[in-house]
Order: sequence, then structure tokens, then C-alpha cells
Amino acid sequence: MGLEIERKFLVRDDSYARLATRIIEIRQGYLSVEPRHTVRVRLWQCGDDHRGYLTVKGMNNGEIRAEFEYEIPYDDAVLIYDMCSLVIHKVRHVVPWEGLTWEVDRFLDRHEGLTVAEVELPDEDTEVVLPPFIGQEVTDDSRYYNSNMAINCSTG
Repeated sequence: MGLEIERKFLVRDDSYARLATRIIEIRQGYLSVEPRHTVRVRLWQCGDDHRGYLTVKGMNNGEIRAEFEYEIPYDDAVLIYDMCSLVIHKVRHVVPWEGLTWEVDRFLDRHEGLTVAEVELPDEDTEVVLPPFIGQEVTDDSRYYNSNMAINCSTG
């Protein structure tokens, strides 16, 4: 079974941008946002590289949950995305820091102004050195789950 062990934080400033090694535009559409599971399709673009992903996530148990992600043909992902009424749009900055990879998502459209950083951990006991741009931890705050953001117009 695939597991995701992840911590999530608000971002206090844009210093992450100069540390980023890659910038990716992401559009996500949700096929299911049930409390026990979410199913999403992701359109991923980095320069001329376009990819599609289908992801199934289980219910959060703190910072751990089941996750199954599969790359699918981009054209199929576009067709599935077009079926979705719950969507989010963001720009991801990939930032290496102290042996871990941080994904800093700057949200667009109706969530403009919100920036959230996530770090996936190899195990629950991994020590995390926080980069200087990190603010309040929101790992357990469901308002910052992407699926809930697709449902709700604001996180406030």
C-alpha cells in the first residue's frame, strides 16, 4: 500500500522562489471528495513537459494517509479534468532544503494570495529543519486540504 507522510505549513514570505529548482503549473480536478477518500486528476506542466496523473487518497490520520498515484496519458487527463466541477489551480515551486524536498504551492484564481508548503517524509520520525519561509503549521487543519479548497471559495 502506498503511504503519504506529509506536513503542511503556511508560507510567510516569497523567499522560496529564489531557492526553487523547478516550477510546475498544476490544475487539479476532483472526481470524489468523500470524507473517506478523494479521487483527483492532475494536469502537470513544466515548460514543454505535460503530464497527467490520477490519484486516490485515503482519509488523513494526522500526517499519514494512503495514497495511490498513477501517471496517465495527458490527453486522457485533460478529458477527465473537463468532467470535474471541483477544481484548483496552482503554481508549485520545488525547493530542496536540508535533505528534504519542499513543494510550495502558490494558489491562483479564487484562492489567489494563499501559499502553502508541504514536505513529504520518508517516515514519521524524520526530523524536519524548517526553511526560513515557513510559517504556521496547518497539517491537521482541513481547510487547507486541496480537496476542501476545491469545494470552498475561501480558506478563512
